[in-house]
Amino acid sequence: MVKMATKKEIEEIKALFLTHYPNSVTELNYNNLYELLISVMLSAQCTDKRVNIITPDLFQKFSNVEELARANIDDIKALINSCSFFNNKAKNLIKMAQKVVDEFNGEIPLTQKELMKLAGVGQKTANVVMIEHSGANVMAVDTHVFRVSHRLGLSSASTAISTEAELTKKLKDNLHLFHQAMVLFGRYKCKALNPQCEECFLAHLCKSKDRFKV
Repeated sequence: MVKMATKKEIEEIKALFLTHYPNSVTELNYNNLYELLISVMLSAQCTDKRVNIITPDLFQKFSNVEELARANIDDIKALINSCSFFNNKAKNLIKMAQKVVDEFNGEIPLTQKELMKLAGVGQKTANVVMIEHSGANVMAVDTHVFRVSHRLGLSSASTAISTEAELTKKLKDNLHLFHQAMVLFGRYKCKALNPQCEECFLAHLCKSKDRFKV
């Protein structure tokens, strides 16, 4: 059982994250809400780097939600076939666009509940879109955030959704900044294998750097 961070340690963790990652933003490349939503959908179990390679041609051929709603699925598959689970993602992209056109008058919604009505959009994806587009005070938990929060004793939950609830309760505010900070910290410093503990600004607060590999 991982030892949980104390209230004092949580405050120190928060302060250090905000000091080291004061203006963190996603590494996905996008120009508008439409492109952001698609990029986040594609990034599920796929690297941001790979998504950024795929999306320029996709956005050039289907530049808005109306065009995507009318797309041929084979055309979408051909454009995203280097992305993990591209068959399922291609179906969801078209279904998502069709629902936005049919039920939201072509305007992508910006509440969690409405975003989650779209195909391929779960709670994490909805929250990431809200965080990135409007700085919403919500937490989203991917594999990096899950690993970092457990190593630091911020959560002992076994699922991403439960971890999100714990982090929301303990961190309270600036959640959009903490999400992005934890993603970048987990991606480049607190890696699943070979974490860079010697140069880590949170090493003195870590509870299980060697045991938690997710």
